[in-house]
Amino acid sequence: MKNFNRIFGSGPLGLIFSLVLFFVANFLNNYINIPQIFWDNTYIHIYIFAFLTLITIIMIVWSFKSLNPNDRGKTLITTGMYKYFRHPLYAAFLSVFNFGLAILMNNWIFIIWAILLHPIWHLLVKSEEKMLKEVFPNDYEEYCKKTGRFFPKLRLKK
Repeated sequence: MKNFNRIFGSGPLGLIFSLVLFFVANFLNNYINIPQIFWDNTYIHIYIFAFLTLITIIMIVWSFKSLNPNDRGKTLITTGMYKYFRHPLYAAFLSVFNFGLAILMNNWIFIIWAILLHPIWHLLVKSEEKMLKEVFPNDYEEYCKKTGRFFPKLRLKK
C-alpha cells in the first residue's frame, strides 16, 4: 500500500470533488431562483448547523482516538468509532457536517449537493476498500458485513 494512500485514502480526491460540486451549487444558487429552506427570520438553520458541527467534532475526535494515524493500513481497527462506520472521518463530514452546512446555506440546492456527494464518495472509497481487502482479506470482508460505510448498519438482535 502506498504511504500516501495508506495515510490519506480517498480523502483528498473526495475533498476536491466535494468542493467543486459546492462551487457549482453556489453558482446555481446565485443564478437560478431556487427556494430557501427556511423562509422566516428565525435562526433555526444556525442552531441546526451548530448542533451538527458539534456532532462532527465528536465523531472526528472519537475517530482519531480509535485509530492512531501510524497504524493506518497496518492494523484493522474495528472498535471505537470504527465499530459503527468503516470510514468514520468521511462519515463525519459527508453524513453530518455537509447536511448542516447545506441547512446553514438555507437553500435546497445545497441539500441536493449534500445528497449527490454520497454516490460520488461511495465510488471513491471502493479503491480504498479494495486495498484494505488485499491487506486484510478475510477480516475486512467480515468487518464489511457488520459495519456500514458512512451510516451505521442497524442490527436487530435475535
